[in-house]
Amino acid sequence: MADWLYLIIGIAVVGVLTLAGLLTSGRRRKGDLPAAGGTDVIAPPPTETDTAVDAAPEPAVETAPTVEKPEGTASRLVRLRQRLSRSQGGLGQGLLALLSRDKLDEDTWEAIEDTLLTADVGVAPTQALVEKLRTRLRVEGGQQPDARAVLREELIELVGTDMDRRVQVTGTDGKPGVVLVVGVNGAGKTTTVGKIARILVAEDLSVTLGAADTFRAAAVDQLATWGERVGVEVVRGPEGGDPASVAFEAVKHGVDEGIDTVLIDTAGRLQNKAGLMDELGKVKRVIEKQAPVTEVLLVLDATTGQNGLVQARVFSEIVDVTGIVLTKLDGSAKGGIVVQVQRELGVPVKLVGLGEGPDDMAPFDAAAFVDALLG
Repeated sequence: MADWLYLIIGIAVVGVLTLAGLLTSGRRRKGDLPAAGGTDVIAPPPTETDTAVDAAPEPAVETAPTVEKPEGTASRLVRLRQRLSRSQGGLGQGLLALLSRDKLDEDTWEAIEDTLLTADVGVAPTQALVEKLRTRLRVEGGQQPDARAVLREELIELVGTDMDRRVQVTGTDGKPGVVLVVGVNGAGKTTTVGKIARILVAEDLSVTLGAADTFRAAAVDQLATWGERVGVEVVRGPEGGDPASVAFEAVKHGVDEGIDTVLIDTAGRLQNKAGLMDELGKVKRVIEKQAPVTEVLLVLDATTGQNGLVQARVFSEIVDVTGIVLTKLDGSAKGGIVVQVQRELGVPVKLVGLGEGPDDMAPFDAAAFVDALLG
């Protein structure tokens, strides 16, 4: 009887354990997803809409170009003296060495003439200068004049102190000043426009650039880059478009917006003088329907010597040039080109370029130029 009792109890225990196991398994199958507050939450797969949103590229954020603060005129003039003295000092030192000899004989004066001619001063200016130096350096009353002081005074007079070297960058009657920049391609014309813009911005003038050299896409893009760097607007047209139309729109923008100065970069092709004359003449006529042209600057590469003078004559016949910009004066250029080009055209050198840097352009100053020559 006892054995049967134990058997029934054992069967009952096994049955209870089996039933408990079945109930636990059922609960687990129904609760595959953990409770919401659990740390193992598996995110549901993305819907088609979510996938499209996630896959869409983020919009590109355009970073505005950093607007630069151009260098002021005072520090430009300091660098003008430094660079000219390094590149042109040989001329002044050579002349001083000759003039400081104990005896100024004919051989010495011939050597002085040769030195000046080699520096591209030109025949007529050289002869005039030598004659003045001969007169002033004669020993009179037992006292010999200071050769350096005499040479400095005569060179300053030769370069010219009576010329108006101001660049007319502002207009009258509420209209902007309009500066037309002309010259052959390769002389640094477009770069010059950009550098002049920097000078004006440094003087707190508002500026608009007109990219009227429409036949050279590179020139238009280059000018746009110069404008971006100093926060100046550039008016441009389609490649190969009408230059006069671009110039007109640039000046119109300047008038409408109350801009101080509009700088116009022009084409510089010299293959056909008549064609160039027609084109530049049209540009000027169209501009002046909006506002008078206050300045026509001719850009010359100082290293081209006589060839540069030929180019200068052509442009002076086409447009009324009011000032000269000499670029690359710090390179292999001879300092005497300043004297010769002014004498040839009868207009002053107003700006000089002295290097590749964005602020390597300065107003021309006769005394500073001569002091740099003399070291």
